[in-house]
Amino acid sequence: MSIARARELRQNMKAAERRLWWMLRRKQLAGLRFRRQAPLGPYYADFFCPKAGLVVELDGPSHTSDRQIAHDEKRERWFESQGIRVLRISNREFYERPDDVVDAIYRAATAPLPSRG
Repeated sequence: MSIARARELRQNMKAAERRLWWMLRRKQLAGLRFRRQAPLGPYYADFFCPKAGLVVELDGPSHTSDRQIAHDEKRERWFESQGIRVLRISNREFYERPDDVVDAIYRAATAPLPSRG
């Protein structure tokens, strides 16, 4: 994982990512700290809340191709193998109902972590 690549991703965030970041940054969501374009293992997460073990992914139109869907599923399995939950949100859903999306992120971030056993 490259810190330079993470910085590049942060500088080139898509419009939906920038807007959601504005809503999550500085612990604005129930005091939870999110990191953007966070390097996790071999991947980068759009947004990651370490305390909640939650990755939030905003998916644009490119996430509808068979190849991208397969890649996203592989990433999600890796995150889950590390005990990290994944919440996928389409850009369209975010633009149409941003408050509902933030509520869903809050519920996911504050839900009890599944027991591992």
